Amino acid sequence: MSKTTLRKRIALVAVSALTAGVLSVVASPAAYANHAAANGSVNTLVTVGQVDNSLMVATTSNTGGAAVGIPTTFTQVSDLGTGSVLRSLGLVQKDTSSGTAQTAVVLGGGKLSLYAQVTTAVAFVASGGSFSGAVGGPGGALAATTTIQYSNDLKTVLLSFNSTSATGVGTIWTAPSTAGTYTISMQTGFVASTAGVAGSTKPDLASTAVPSTLGANITVTVVAASAGGSYSVAYSACNTAVNTAAITAGAGTAGIDSAGSVKNGDSWSIDFDLNDAYNANLDSGNIVVSATNGALVNIGSGGSTPVAGTSSTDVEFGATTSRTVRVSQPAGAAPLTTTVTISFNGTTVCTKTVTISGKVASLTVANVGTQSLTGSSGSSQWMYQEIGLMSAGLFTILAKDSAGNIVDTSGLGLFAPVAATLTTTVANISNFTYATSRSSTAAARFSLGAWTCTGTAGEANVKVKFTTTATGEAVESAAFKARCAGDPDTYTLSLDKSSYVQGDVATATVQFLDSKGNKANSVTAVGANSWNLPFMTGVTFTMTSGASAAAVTKTDGTSVAVFTVGTTTAVTAGTYTGVVSYDTPANGVKSTPTYKISTGGDTTSNSDILKSIVALIASINKQIQALQKLILKR
Repeated sequence: MSKTTLRKRIALVAVSALTAGVLSVVASPAAYANHAAANGSVNTLVTVGQVDNSLMVATTSNTGGAAVGIPTTFTQVSDLGTGSVLRSLGLVQKDTSSGTAQTAVVLGGGKLSLYAQVTTAVAFVASGGSFSGAVGGPGGALAATTTIQYSNDLKTVLLSFNSTSATGVGTIWTAPSTAGTYTISMQTGFVASTAGVAGSTKPDLASTAVPSTLGANITVTVVAASAGGSYSVAYSACNTAVNTAAITAGAGTAGIDSAGSVKNGDSWSIDFDLNDAYNANLDSGNIVVSATNGALVNIGSGGSTPVAGTSSTDVEFGATTSRTVRVSQPAGAAPLTTTVTISFNGTTVCTKTVTISGKVASLTVANVGTQSLTGSSGSSQWMYQEIGLMSAGLFTILAKDSAGNIVDTSGLGLFAPVAATLTTTVANISNFTYATSRSSTAAARFSLGAWTCTGTAGEANVKVKFTTTATGEAVESAAFKARCAGDPDTYTLSLDKSSYVQGDVATATVQFLDSKGNKANSVTAVGANSWNLPFMTGVTFTMTSGASAAAVTKTDGTSVAVFTVGTTTAVTAGTYTGVVSYDTPANGVKSTPTYKISTGGDTTSNSDILKSIVALIASINKQIQALQKLILKR
């Protein structure tokens, strides 16, 4: 049979098989997702991919003018891959998979050097383009044990041999010159023959189909010109970080700015990774970094903090993969807000604005409570009711730099009382905690403290100071009132009005006093309590939730509750007496506030009308008598 006749018969069989559905697609196992990208190192078959289910593409950068396939002299599977001369031509993108969902991009007329390891006969089938240079078989020898046959249109090539061990095979696929999308399939399985089993005599391809199991598939996009090599914002990443980390575009937290803060003396990192439109790493190029307001910058590698820069501009010809920029304050520890711009080959690829706090320049004390006579640590419940932070304290300190930026004081220095302001009533200020956030909404922006009482009720105007460890500079707060008082012992309750109309808002104030009549402290809980006020519905309390037993008073020893009057039930006008009780005050008794409620509108009674008529008649009589006296005088 002539070569031409054989090709025609193979083509006819392949087309007939496709029409009849002989080429059934059998799902293949998930292939390894570590295929090298374009311009990466060639994969070694013995360590990457699955036998019969992985099709590899030569990805090493090609500096020559031709594709290079498997040498006809190879002797074992391990010869294919790292260290080989395999090269594709015009390959601009390759994804990282090696199974049935692969993608690649190649220039029109380019060539893909393909290779795999199989244990069965194998066919390479393409929807366009052509195959050539097929090589393979046991031991790599092109001997009588291997038959390599092409279809008439060169879109199919079949390699058949007798072997059940892993065997290296390969071919070169030439892409069409017309842009479009094409597929390349690798189909495996022993072709039907007279025996129909593995290791049988080579099949008669003139009357049988190509193997039917889909082992791997590549969707190839053929383009007229490469979009690679140029910066793509979609496939690149740039983000701020308190501490630099190795960065890969599209992975993990890449592209997400840090929500942290940087204190005086520390540095920000801006991590970046630059890819092209095919998600491939850009080649080395000119990287320029510039910063405003005198910030110092230095380019380094992601995950390793470079030394502080010496200038507001840094220029480098270097790699684009997993890089970082260190941003530092200039000398003087002044607060810094700077905008950093990173460009690559003249294109701006990243702009970030970051702030580094300056040294502590001011202290603001707020949320001041009242200490117990024997306490020193304050109250977690007090701080929770004031700022939502369950941490022991009796006042907050907000530190700021000279620009008004919040300073997180942790690790910067120490708080202490201003000794000259301490008295025999307030003996010390201690139990300081330190702020860890610069966010204007975070409870952690506050440092906390508490004072120690000597057992006597009273108050003192005191101050605290913060000393920066690195410089020894101290900053004082304004004076604030520190009060000492005993635990709640008695209480009184008052309503803001004596009379309410349906729909009004009522406010009840409970004043707690210690055993000596002083307004109670805000450290000791007022205890379990209950409220029963007819036709009133509780809205808000100063406690954690409703009548909480853990709640403490305000600084002045009071608690306030707010109610709506008759908004959920029908109101009957009248006078009512409520009952309120607290368990903790030893001398506490039930409070019984009395109040009136009306439904609104005209509530005038007949008795009221009669009284008004009598009063009007009496007034008229008086006026008549006065007029008579005036007439008689004349």
